[in-house]
Amino acid sequence: MSQPSVIIATASYDFTIRFWEAQSASCYRAINYPAVNVNKLEISPDKRHLAAACNPYIRLFDINSHHGHVRTFVAHTSNVTAVGFHADGNSMYSGSDDGTVRIWDLRAPNRPEVYERNCLKAYHLDGSVTPINTVVLHPNQIELISGDQDGIIRVWDTRMNSCTIELVPEPDTAIRSLSVMRDGSMLAAANDGGTCYIWNIVRGSQVITEFEPIHKLQAHNRHILKCVLSPDNKYLATASSDKTVKIWNVDSFTLDKVLTGHQRWVWDCAFSVDAKFILTASSDMTARLWSMEEGNELRVYRGHNKAIVCCALNDV
Repeated sequence: MSQPSVIIATASYDFTIRFWEAQSASCYRAINYPAVNVNKLEISPDKRHLAAACNPYIRLFDINSHHGHVRTFVAHTSNVTAVGFHADGNSMYSGSDDGTVRIWDLRAPNRPEVYERNCLKAYHLDGSVTPINTVVLHPNQIELISGDQDGIIRVWDTRMNSCTIELVPEPDTAIRSLSVMRDGSMLAAANDGGTCYIWNIVRGSQVITEFEPIHKLQAHNRHILKCVLSPDNKYLATASSDKTVKIWNVDSFTLDKVLTGHQRWVWDCAFSVDAKFILTASSDMTARLWSMEEGNELRVYRGHNKAIVCCALNDV
């Protein structure tokens, strides 16, 4: 099966994952997974695999094969809400409603009796089962940053195997999404109150990373479901239950444009590698590709028959 240069994938409450041809907006492959919802999709750096965060496990699919499902990663005990790959493609990280952040070995055998051995490390606070909503990996490939339902952001140092920093921008307001700038210089955190908090990330005199708060952005009047810093370090995108995606200038945190067209909640968004395009996914059963320069809708991807809750884009 030949691989397209641009990979677009979406997952829906209709229990399918669909792959789309970017230009024609046609679906060229659908994977069925009966009675299992997918919460997050991530494409591996080499574009060979698609990770799907499910309940209570992670499924890995071969993008280039009709056989589809390759491996299942089991150890979480509740809904998996976050998943991503390390840059070398040898490991994967995840977060879950069970209150844990985990790292997985993608090179380990995947026979049924060793499913749990694929989990290299698990991080959690003793006695805490607060659901984790989002996890991102710092570009240094060492620190994992999680955001939870209690509104707490934690930095997990994988060398020290411990939580080194806690940030609480707004107590008891759930952190819904986190994004780290590609050069590792900034962290954005979006919460259920429609607010984005921004920190500069600096390396302190010690080995521990330090976070300097620089801005509080009231981006929406309703929930922010996803925030993403653009690969060119110029923009912040915020997707909301108010049916819009807003694009903010990072240098001044002023509003650059508003993407309107979705008819229901916008759950997810992802930039192209050159930050010239952005993909969005919505409860209106569509995914859409937008021009960042003009702010207009270029393509609409239709085929799901229920809400699309996550999307993934890789055009490297």
